[in-house]
Amino acid sequence: MRILVNVVPNSKKVEVIKIDENNYRIKVDVPASKNKANKRLIEILSKHFAVPKSSILILRGKKNRNKIIEINL
Repeated sequence: MRILVNVVPNSKKVEVIKIDENNYRIKVDVPASKNKANKRLIEILSKHFAVPKSSILILRGKKNRNKIIEINL
């Protein structure tokens, strides 16, 4: 399954907001520097969808707030 994610780095709390079937806004509690936000995003999605971290891949947008994520369920 592929989803579109808008990441908000450096938030006060972690939050997954489902906008519609394939669009999510995810707030992460770490800064975007040194790939920290991407790693935290994968951890959050792993818990949210109950899949291992290895099942989640960032297809597009590694250095952007808008990302396309592939999740192998």
